[in-house]
Parts: sequence; structure tokens; C-alpha cells
Amino acid sequence: MEAVQPSLAEVAALVGNPARANVLMALLDGRALTATELAYAAGVAPQTASGHLAKLTKGRLLALTKQGRHSYYRLASPLIGRMLESIMAVAADGPPRYQPRWRGGDALRTARTCYDHLAGRLGVALADALVARDHVVLSEDGGIVTPAGEEFLGGFGVSPHEAGKSHRVFCRPCLDWSERRTHLAGSLGAALAARCFELDWIARLRDTRAIGITSRGKDGFSEAFGISLTV
Repeated sequence: MEAVQPSLAEVAALVGNPARANVLMALLDGRALTATELAYAAGVAPQTASGHLAKLTKGRLLALTKQGRHSYYRLASPLIGRMLESIMAVAADGPPRYQPRWRGGDALRTARTCYDHLAGRLGVALADALVARDHVVLSEDGGIVTPAGEEFLGGFGVSPHEAGKSHRVFCRPCLDWSERRTHLAGSLGAALAARCFELDWIARLRDTRAIGITSRGKDGFSEAFGISLTV
């Protein structure tokens, strides 16, 4: 029997509940969390959180993975993360009472993860640097890597060819809701973020989507991309 796709109204209703919205936002960094952790993030009792998680999973906004006695939830796909960021971008232009609020303060605005790619001032600066050097060419809804970009990224440890093998979009601009400009998303954006973590240029901060730029990262981003951020 063919599965029935949730309608726009159903998806909006799922996201529109404050507790469920908090659950989704807690997972926007791409990691998987337990029901207990998500109950805390949502500010509700575990039993209440269980009901919300069931609805989000049934609506295909969350994916459930079981490992032994533990159950882990994550966003069902990068598309869900993109939807949430887009909603936040719309909210940022709305009346003050609807504008996004977050834990993490300026650190979150400086650097954070948007599902599996980099956002905030750091993400925007990386996109700007790659475009300014003609390493990446972005259009309204897509992007390509130039021959010079392939050489540069290869030297950095990111293979555009390997990133292009993913089933997802290779490269696209993603509107950064806090900066009101675009950062780099898609499998290429994910590969860049993964490489920065691998080089220990960035590190996750506890209980927030904010990521810290390490001392090694400050030097690395400056030397490789010409980026200097005050953290």
C-alpha cells in the first residue's frame, strides 16, 4: 500500500506546536538525541515528549534509530533542516514577538551548524571567500565548483567529485536567517564543515548549536580563506 504524504497543513501543524518546534530546533545541528534529552529541550515531561516524538516521526519530520535499549531521534533529512531555517528566516523579518530567540547569544550568531553545514558569520564568510576567489559560482538555487575551485578544495582536503556522488543536492546557497545573506549548503557544504571539524578548526559547544572556533581554526581560516572573526 502506497504511503500517504503529509499535507502542507499537517506539516505546519506539527512544526507550529511550541514543544515540537523546540524538539526540531534541538536537532537542527544534525545530531541524534534521545527522548530524554529532547524532553528537556522541549521543556515538557518525558511522557508528553513521547507523544510529540511519535507525531513528528509519523509525519516524517524525524527518523528513529534504535541501538540496544536506547532510541535516538534525528531530523529525517537535510530538507527538514532547510525548511526550519527558512521558517526562521521568515520569522526574523516579522514582528518582534515572532522573531527567533535562541540560547547561545553572540556565539551562536558567529558560528553554528545548519543541519550538517556551517552557518552564521563563519558560514557566510566561507561562502563569500569561495565566491570572491571564483572557486564557487552560486546561482539563485544552485552552485558549481570551478576548475580553480576543484584544485583549491582538493588541497584543503575536500573532494568535490566525492561530494558530488551523494544523492542530495551538490551545492546550493542557503539563506542565513541571522545574517540575512547566504551560506553554502548541500553535500559540498557538508564536506567543508566535516573537514573543518576534522582539522580541529571548530568544536561543538555543549547544549547549543553554536560551535567554537579554536585557536588553530583562527589561524587556519585566516591563512586558507582570508577570514578573521572576532569570537
